[in-house]
Amino acid sequence: MDFSTYSQLVFERRENGVLLITINRPDKYNAADEQMHAELARVWNDVSNDPQTRVAVITGAGKAFSAGGDLAMVERMAGNHDRVANMLTEMSDLVYNMINCDKPVVAAINGVAVGAGLVVALLSDISICAEDAKLGDGHVKLGVAAGDHAAIIWPLLSGMAKARYYLLTGEMVGGVEAERIGMVTSAVPREQVLDDALAVAHKLATGSQLAIRWTKKALNNWLKQAGPIFDQSAAYEMLCFMGPDVKEGYTAIRERRAPNFPSAQYESTLQGATQ
Repeated sequence: MDFSTYSQLVFERRENGVLLITINRPDKYNAADEQMHAELARVWNDVSNDPQTRVAVITGAGKAFSAGGDLAMVERMAGNHDRVANMLTEMSDLVYNMINCDKPVVAAINGVAVGAGLVVALLSDISICAEDAKLGDGHVKLGVAAGDHAAIIWPLLSGMAKARYYLLTGEMVGGVEAERIGMVTSAVPREQVLDDALAVAHKLATGSQLAIRWTKKALNNWLKQAGPIFDQSAAYEMLCFMGPDVKEGYTAIRERRAPNFPSAQYESTLQGATQ
């Protein structure tokens, strides 16, 4: 498999068929623009089809795993039907390509993980997280529904009570707390994250390959059962990109202030839209 077509993901082959993938946009804290989002969506098919890869490990360059969607990309999407429609397809590909990837995926969450980065972090089969990392689904703070991946995986990982709280408030979760509530496999000191992830990957790479892959396939049927829930959440998120709240959301983020969402000012209109 030729990985040279990727520009924002870096690939390094390790022993025993371990493929180390690094999200490589450190100057932007690995925030996902259109190019990176597209690469994160398609890479899992290539990993699955690569005969030299038994296990993939993914991490971020620099201090972050991935700081979510690039704000400039968000601005370009707002109110643009064609971009929104394309993103709906692409975000579905990202989620389902990870679920359907034959090979185990280990996430080395070395720093903040938000948005598309959090999709990859939490949909990985095993996740090793820095104790001081921050994980969060900030969709509601942007003014859009929590789509991406949240509805399909958060309730299974942390339970419905925690999922509801964090997804409705948009609050961040620290690495230690993420381990406590079951969102990640383990939380370790930051300097230990990649080594631990690689150690797990080598253990998987030297085990019975069919047994491991088929176990993953069976377990992921839990996620496939929730597919319609995810599809609905993704559609709701994209629908929100056609409304006014998202413009206020990204403007407030740029201006480093609290948002004043239009929908919060017109309660009767909102009630009519949700009935």
